[in-house]
Amino acid sequence: MLQQEIDSLVPASAYSRRRFVRTSLGSGFAAAVLPVTAQTIKTDTGGVTTGEVTIPVGDFKLPAFRAHPEGRVNGLPVVLVISEIFGVHEHIADVTIRFAKLGYLAIAPELFVRQGDAQSYGEVAKLIAEVVSKASDAQVMGDLDATVAWARAQGADTGKLGITGFCWGGRTTLMYAAHNPGVKAAVAWYGPVARSYHPGDRTALDVAGQIKGAVLGLYGGADAGIPNDTVEKMRDALKAAGNTRSEFVIYPDTPHAFHADYRPSYRKEQAEDGWKRATAWFKAHGVG
Repeated sequence: MLQQEIDSLVPASAYSRRRFVRTSLGSGFAAAVLPVTAQTIKTDTGGVTTGEVTIPVGDFKLPAFRAHPEGRVNGLPVVLVISEIFGVHEHIADVTIRFAKLGYLAIAPELFVRQGDAQSYGEVAKLIAEVVSKASDAQVMGDLDATVAWARAQGADTGKLGITGFCWGGRTTLMYAAHNPGVKAAVAWYGPVARSYHPGDRTALDVAGQIKGAVLGLYGGADAGIPNDTVEKMRDALKAAGNTRSEFVIYPDTPHAFHADYRPSYRKEQAEDGWKRATAWFKAHGVG
């Protein structure tokens, strides 16, 4: 069980009374995190095209939320946005919009869809057992390959490919950077490096030597579920493999999910600093 996900959820009395009911991908919030906090950020969509698309993966149709500057796709750099265990809910959609505002085609595929509706689960432990743990890396890597192919077919420049993700998505970010040498830059937000979610899958530490792109890791020093020493081991493993374009930031006294503005774990200063680092990282390493 991912205890840090459970520990960072607090009783409803600590939240505002805002509640959402999901009607389409990227709208509303997962049941496990309701009601969301009053500090939840809502990015204006002016000048941006947003909405759900379907991505062919063989005979399967994978839903995804995408955002890009209005009237522009051809030649845009691409950022894959990978969700936490809660799937592509409103916060993840908002992150794609933030990237679109910066001139990217940002795509957040719903990578749990074959296993179930991650947003409908009110219990984190049950969500992990019945959905998250059943999504294998092989399946996820294939879906992300298909997402990149879809972006290329739309006319985007997948030669400028970046990926970022949060918690489960942070680990997936590292795994995909190892899987696809076309990833120019990766930004992993508090993704576990020393364990996997699906039985039998490898860890990010296991595949560190296969990562050729530039890696930025953003972690909380007080994250009980991701010990600081494992983050340092990942940093050292990348350097030992000759990847000199890697950097890991550990924010002191900072919890897990510090970027999640819809949760009480949010830390504004660290989240804003991380975002500045992430966007600068992409531009500095060929994604932009």
